[in-house]
Amino acid sequence: MDTATRDDLERTLQEIRDAGLWKHERELTSAQSAHVTTGPAEALNFCANNYLGLADHPQVIAAAAVALEEWGFGMASVRFICGTQVLHTELERRLADFLGLPAAILYSSCFDANGGIFETLFGPEDVIVSDELNHASLIDGIRLSRARRLRYRNADMADLAGQLEAAVGARRIVVVTDGVFSMDGSYAPLDQICDLAEAHGALVLVDDSHAVGFVGPGGRGTPERFGVSDRVDIVTGTLGKALGGASGGYVASHHEVVDLLRQRSRPYLFSNSVAPVVVAGSLAALDLAQRADDLRATLQRNTAAFRTLMTEAGFDLLPGTHPITPVMFPGEDGAVRAARVAEHMLGDGVYVIAFSYPVVPRGRARIRVQLSAGHTEDDVRRCVDAFVAARAAVG
Repeated sequence: MDTATRDDLERTLQEIRDAGLWKHERELTSAQSAHVTTGPAEALNFCANNYLGLADHPQVIAAAAVALEEWGFGMASVRFICGTQVLHTELERRLADFLGLPAAILYSSCFDANGGIFETLFGPEDVIVSDELNHASLIDGIRLSRARRLRYRNADMADLAGQLEAAVGARRIVVVTDGVFSMDGSYAPLDQICDLAEAHGALVLVDDSHAVGFVGPGGRGTPERFGVSDRVDIVTGTLGKALGGASGGYVASHHEVVDLLRQRSRPYLFSNSVAPVVVAGSLAALDLAQRADDLRATLQRNTAAFRTLMTEAGFDLLPGTHPITPVMFPGEDGAVRAARVAEHMLGDGVYVIAFSYPVVPRGRARIRVQLSAGHTEDDVRRCVDAFVAARAAVG
């Protein structure tokens, strides 16, 4: 690389540092859990997607260990060549049954699932109507499609109705939304979305990564929560959050959709299969999630307690009931303040992460706290106390 190019890149990096937007990667020196070590210090972990606390669950670890001995380390191939084991087809069947859809297909990540579905199903004669706060993987996947793209304001049903009117005449119309918006912890109003979609002959696609396993009475996600499981056409999601926290993603839908993805979806056709140990561990995690009423209840209690205590302490929280709880630091200096608070809290043994532009809009910096069923009531109180102490120290 020539000197001019390197100098130009370094100027961009320095601008990120100067703006207080630099994102540090902190190494864990333990397994993922509600209690971790980072460097020599122990810390309470309030920044992982480990909603049910299954990332280090003994049954999940045991299932993965058995699979390592029986099925090997990796597939060294893509699915249609020699990368499919009965483990893969079993997990696909179990996911489809759990979500109440006819079929499912595994991907190496949900990013790949979202990256592979749109160009396969939608072309120039189609319209994709997307929520403005959708996850980056949905946005990138939609960009890969040659379909016409329309965007509506976050969870704004009047704006969605207008965009659907503008899409009339297309061969296929699909409304695309996160089930839970990951930076805000807010739910998409799926019942209203389905009503509008049906009135305009549109499909509904939901990325439910931050819901499957713990949202809804049976943990089946936002379609179950809103009573529209039989009205959502396509669900994408991840195995990397509540369902064991490892890796891998999926699409669940009708047989025709899944069959076409197997034939045409580029991330599926050209990426290695999910490793057998991950598939086996995810099957065990799915078993646990299906009977995890106690874990879901604990998660709800922890979330409610944290929100109540933080509100009483005078912090600015985005409203909601989801375990994602954004603690807001608005204004031009919010990113710097949030980063300093997070750093001070780590010194007190509480691990949280500050989010700033471009992950969230400018002036809307936050510390996104994520509760887990693995946390105790004392853990939650310690987290709140660390916020209070850091606010006093940082200002």
